[in-house]
Amino acid sequence: MRSFPTLLAVAAVAASGATFVHLAPRFTTGPSDVRTPVAADAPDLASAPSPAESATRFFGSPPVIELPQTPQDPDRIREFFFTRAAYTSYGGFGRRGGGSWRTDFPEADRHFMVVLKRLTNLDGYDDYNAITLTDPALRRYPFLYALEVGRMSLTGPEIQGLRDYLEAGGFLVIDDFWGGQEWQNFEYEMARVLPGREIVDLTLDHPLFSTFYDIEEVRQTPAIGRGVNGVPTWERPDAQVPLVRGIYDDEGRLMVVINFNTDLGDAWEHAENPFYPLEYSTYAYQVGVNMVVYGMSH
Repeated sequence: MRSFPTLLAVAAVAASGATFVHLAPRFTTGPSDVRTPVAADAPDLASAPSPAESATRFFGSPPVIELPQTPQDPDRIREFFFTRAAYTSYGGFGRRGGGSWRTDFPEADRHFMVVLKRLTNLDGYDDYNAITLTDPALRRYPFLYALEVGRMSLTGPEIQGLRDYLEAGGFLVIDDFWGGQEWQNFEYEMARVLPGREIVDLTLDHPLFSTFYDIEEVRQTPAIGRGVNGVPTWERPDAQVPLVRGIYDDEGRLMVVINFNTDLGDAWEHAENPFYPLEYSTYAYQVGVNMVVYGMSH
């Protein structure tokens, strides 16, 4: 079975020549990034569902989010927490129950932190840190991760909480959703959070792809069981092209990174699985480290 030292050795070779960084948890605005047009070969995505369609997602009240207690660290305050957004969703309960936000939780979060701490001198918290979008403490954590957003259905307070977080300088990373229907839902939800904000493609010359590792191509990271034995990496026919997109604020700060038609979290979770290809897990960790370094330094 492939162990973390094996993965870390591969990652360390890829990082040779890189300068280790010391990151401080802060909300700040860095130099303006350059907006890029949506790629011409991007898939043709349907328009977002109407509010009337959205209203049919629930019968009665939205489900209550049952949040696990974050393991305590009595020794010291950490500089960085890999913070996962616990949000309201419809018709999906994750692989372990409790909502779509729980997919790959908490193993992906824990595994990612092991690698991140060994590749940087970041004083990171070792365990998971899940938080609701309505929690006032959300602003303590400048990096926020959300996945399976194809079933996201935010309540009014969640919309306000996420909007306030992003406008205060928060950095949101989206992962693990596939195809036109799930994009349609996500696009609608983000229009509620950040009305009028354009979603644009991030090209490889964007600093996100070179802030720690040099990423030379956007690769599709498959879920466990895909990408081997002739099984394609994509999950549905209209999800064959992986894309990285973003949303900027008025000052040109990149505040949302959208990983579409890919599953970084599964690669983080299953890095030790000998049946999960090393090429995908290594790439997923490189992209993940870049996102953290970029988000915490811009």
